[in-house]
Amino acid sequence: MQKISPFLWFDKQAEEAANFYVSIFPNSKIKSVSHYPEGSPYPAGSVMTVDFVLDGEEFTALNGGPEFKPNPATSFVVRCETQEEVDRYWEKLTGNGGRESQCGWLEDKYGFSWQIVPNILLQLVSDKDNARASRAMGAMLKMKKIDIKAIKQAADAK
Repeated sequence: MQKISPFLWFDKQAEEAANFYVSIFPNSKIKSVSHYPEGSPYPAGSVMTVDFVLDGEEFTALNGGPEFKPNPATSFVVRCETQEEVDRYWEKLTGNGGRESQCGWLEDKYGFSWQIVPNILLQLVSDKDNARASRAMGAMLKMKKIDIKAIKQAADAK
C-alpha cells in the first residue's frame, strides 16, 4: 500500500467516477466499496468510499456531499510516450462533459484537472539550449492538447 495517495471528494458520484477512471487507464481496478451505516449523515447502504487503482497508483473516492468541489489547484499528471497515448487520454477524459484547457490541461466531467504531458515536452522545455527551450515553450503555450510533432518542429526551428 502507498504511504500517500489521493483522496477525491464527490457529491454522489464516487463509484461512477472510479469506474470511469478505471476504464481509461491500464493496470487499473476497483479494490473495494464501502457503504454508509445506519445513523450516518447519508442514507444507510449508499456508497461512502471507493478504493481503486489507476495504473498501479491507489486512490480513494468519497461521496461526501456538495460542500467541496475540485479545482485546478490540484491536478493529476499523466506522462505519455507517444501522440497516440496523448490523444487517447485526452479524448477519454474530455469526452462526455469534460473540458479542454490550455497547455495540456483538461478538466474531466467530474471537475478534476488532468495534465496530459508527453515526456518529450518536459525534455524540450528544459533543454540546455535556451533558445530551443523557449521555442518549445512558445509552441506549447498556444496549444490545448499537446502536439508532439509541432513542439519538436518549433524547438528545432532556427
